[in-house]
Order: sequence, then structure tokens, then C-alpha cells
Amino acid sequence: MQQQQENTGLVWFRNNLRIQDNDSLKKAIDNHNKVIAVYFFDPKYFSVDKFGFKKTAKFRAQFLIETIQNLQESLDELNITFLTYFDAPENKIHQLCDAFNVDTIYTQKEWTQEELDTNGNIKKSIGDINFIEDYDQFLYHPDTVSKNFSNIPNVFTAFRKKLEKYVDILPEVSVQKLGTENKIENTTTIPSLKDLGFDDFKTPHKTAFPFKGGETEALKRLNYYLFESKKVGFYKKTRNGLVGKDYSTKFSPWLANGSLSAKTIYYQVKKYEQVFGKNQSTYWVIFELIWRDYFKYISLKYGNDIFKIGGILHRDHQWKSDEETIKKWINGETKDDFVNANMIELKETGWMSNRGRQNVASYFAKELLLDWRIGAAYFESLLLDYDVHSNYGNWMYVAGVGNDPRDRKFNTQLQAERYDSNHKFRNLWLEKTLF
Repeated sequence: MQQQQENTGLVWFRNNLRIQDNDSLKKAIDNHNKVIAVYFFDPKYFSVDKFGFKKTAKFRAQFLIETIQNLQESLDELNITFLTYFDAPENKIHQLCDAFNVDTIYTQKEWTQEELDTNGNIKKSIGDINFIEDYDQFLYHPDTVSKNFSNIPNVFTAFRKKLEKYVDILPEVSVQKLGTENKIENTTTIPSLKDLGFDDFKTPHKTAFPFKGGETEALKRLNYYLFESKKVGFYKKTRNGLVGKDYSTKFSPWLANGSLSAKTIYYQVKKYEQVFGKNQSTYWVIFELIWRDYFKYISLKYGNDIFKIGGILHRDHQWKSDEETIKKWINGETKDDFVNANMIELKETGWMSNRGRQNVASYFAKELLLDWRIGAAYFESLLLDYDVHSNYGNWMYVAGVGNDPRDRKFNTQLQAERYDSNHKFRNLWLEKTLF
């Protein structure tokens, strides 16, 4: 009897850093005798961008390291060796394919320019090896939503209503454990913060996001917010809060690097509703996940326009780029105390509330009339939950070059009165101590 030739599947992890509900991982395990996995700390994501910001600053770098450490432990339990490199994927993937007899690479589908460029370089170097990509970061899978992304509505409400009425959310997928013979020797090491160009740091105790990276922490938080504390039942009332860890779900950093899937959140909320009943708050968590999807679909529809100064509307505004004014905004030294408190929180913790983001972005673009892309690039650098589509989608929206049909401007002082009437938030971040 002829022995079946061993074929190896390579799972190239990107922003899908989880075991649960991971299509690439499932396909690799289902289709191969042998599976190995790899993650690249790509140096280009730690370089300085054209506006002078590190694309990934220390907060997200630390969160990513914690996530990768956790993923390595989880893959180890599945008997899958997880290789990690501080290198560009295009420099290494073809070598791994040769060394381990890889016939198929499985990865998450990306469509923004930098990722497409990386894909192109890899495909050139791997010859006829299969390259299988999966849309794995959506609540509503693109295959179920549209055959032509140019048909995506330009107004969120029209998009949401159609999806809720006509489209089903696909079930989560799960993976099985492989035998111990699948393991290979791993001589790679996960880079430290120092390797990535940062000093060790401590985030202040008063941060609203005191959590670690990784799927284990994400699932713990999900369970806490839904079933232990049942805070989800009040989410709509508290979501505009500014102080503390429980005013909002805080799922977004894990969602952003894919250590938690949108479908996992959805099905857990449905489970909660079956036991404790549904209300506006439970629906609102799902509503926010649909917004997240929407910005991904807008990015699929418009491509690189989301990074251009005129946005998807091709508006010809005269934007400023005064360095001194930008610096004051970054350092929380503007004339507006509410903007300042939010900017200091971001600078010291890598976190800012949704309410804060809308206000500081509106102030940047509509009050200071600064080039919104500079604000977006700063958020990209600092925010723990940076997601390319949500970040640029939201900045375009606030700057009046995106999907806001009303082109609003926030009155930041009225907002401060409404959401921080007791000055609790401003006092927390603006207090000056002598000793």
C-alpha cells in the first residue's frame, strides 16, 4: 500500500490572532497532515510614517507581544508549532515553504494597499504554492452581502437595515487538536519591546483599559461583561462614559488584532439574550459591530480613497498643517480643556473613549482646520484598538469627507457639560501635582 505523501499547510497569522472561529486555521487543519504557523512583526509597521509618527507606538506593540505570547501557548496545546520573526514576510515565507515542504498558505484576506503590496511580493517568490485567503474579520461575511462592492450604500442606515432583514450571520468555526508528531523544533523567539525599539513602560493605574493582549484575556472580558457583571444590559446608557473600565465593552483592542471575532461576540450576546432577555443595550452592542463592518465595506468599495485628503467624497477643502498647532493638540495644550483631557489620556494610556475620539477629531478638523489625515495617523500610532478601516472611516466621517450625510461639527464645551458635568474626567487627566 502506497504511503500518503506528507503535505504541509502554513497558517500565516495577520489580524486574526486567535484559535476560536478562525477560518484559515480550520482549513489548514482539515486539509493537511502537517500544519505549522507563523507571525511576522513586520518592521514596516514599526517605522516612522510621512507625518513623523511611528506607525505602531509602544502601547499597541506591547499589546501585540502579549497577544502573540498567548497565541503561541494556545497553538502549543493544539500541537502546532508557531514561528515568530521580526522581519518582512516576503523575506521569509518562501524559505519556510522550501524548508517544510509547504503546498498551501492560509491567511486572512486583506485589501488595503500595504497588505496587497506584501501579498504581491510573496506570490512572486513562492511559485505555484496555493495561497488561500479568507475574509475573517467581519460579522456579515462579504460572500453573503454583495457580489459587487460598488453597490454598498453610502449611508449606514440603509446598509444596516438591508443586512438585518436579508442576511444571516454564519456560524462560528472550531478546530481539532493535532497529534504530537505534528510538532517541530522551534528556534524562533518572540521579540521584546526593546527589540521593537521601545523602552519598558508602565501604564497609569487610572487607565480605562487595564487589560492584557490575547484571546484568553478577550474571552475573559467577554464573559465578565456579559455573564458575570451583566453590564451589557446597561450598555446603551453607559457607553458614552469617560471614566473606568466598565462604561463600555472595551472589546475593540482584541477585535482590532483579531484575538476576538465579531461572530463570537454576536453569538455570546444572543446566548445572554436567551437567558436574561434582550433590550436596547444588548442590541446596541451588535449595532456597533455592524458599524465596524460598514467601515470595512466602505474600504472595499472605495479602496485607497479612504487615505486621500479629499476622502471618498473627493472634497477640495483647504486644510492646514501647522506643526505648532498639531503639537498642542497632541500634548493636550489647546484652549479646550475637554479636548486636552482626552488627548492626555490617549498619550499616557493608548486609550480614549468613543465620545472623546469624536470630540478631539472634530476639534482637529473643524475647529483647527488641520489636515485630518495627520490626526488619523496619530491615532494609528497610539490607539490600542487601531483598525485601519474604522480609523480612517471615522476620521473621514468627522472631517466631512466621508459617510456623514449631515457634516456635523461638535461643540466640545457643550459635550463636556453633557458628559463630564462634574469634571470628574477632566480632573482625572488635567490635575497637576506638586510632589
